[in-house]
Amino acid sequence: MIKTAIILAGGLGTRLRSAVADLPKCMAPVDGKPFISFVIAYLQNEGIENFVFSLGYKSEAITNYVDANYHGLPVTYVIETKQLGTGGAIKEACKAIKEKNAIVVNGDTLFTADIAGLALFHENNAADCTIALKKMKGFDRYGAVEIDVNKFITAFKEKQFCAEGSINGGIYALSIKTILTDDYPEVFSFEKQYLEKNTGSKKLYGIVSNAYFIDIGIPEDYQKFQDDYKSIIQNNETDNKDNTINNFLNKLTA
Repeated sequence: MIKTAIILAGGLGTRLRSAVADLPKCMAPVDGKPFISFVIAYLQNEGIENFVFSLGYKSEAITNYVDANYHGLPVTYVIETKQLGTGGAIKEACKAIKEKNAIVVNGDTLFTADIAGLALFHENNAADCTIALKKMKGFDRYGAVEIDVNKFITAFKEKQFCAEGSINGGIYALSIKTILTDDYPEVFSFEKQYLEKNTGSKKLYGIVSNAYFIDIGIPEDYQKFQDDYKSIIQNNETDNKDNTINNFLNKLTA
């Protein structure tokens, strides 16, 4: 079972600046709680025990929050001195991990996929990378991912309108050696230069899920998440108010 997760939270968050100024995207407040608290809670519920935060822009906002609110949480901070791209950030974070595999998630995305199941499939198949895919309809903000009957990824499609398909949900079970032993530049895109480039050569799998998915990278979706949260919590007034994040997550996955 994979017990370590990398949380990518080093982006500049320029598209969200109009709604959340001077904060990393993952620190965007939701009913007084930063979005990252939902991500951490979900990972813990899925069996993750060790956390590696890949940080950059205004990293102190995240480190201060985690240090003050998660006493005893096994945590490592890997802080970029310059933008490394998603691939460079993951590669640097992997250097801090001693285990064979890790879960990788985005700090500005909540996807309530079965991470424990994803990890088990990944390990049983000795995969290089296994992606949690989100089933969607009528989308153009994301590229589609195609898999065969054995769940091997066969293609990554460019962003265009798609009536129905699966997108990269931003959750990966990743073999550490697959990214540390290959020759990648210091700055690179995990999506383009690792996933797309290695399709057909490395063991890349995709597991489709219909679980809740939100990426708060744009103001409209940030607002949608706040509305979803308020709707679920307000409609369950008898729930324990001291544990509203887990109450919310439980309702999402029920």
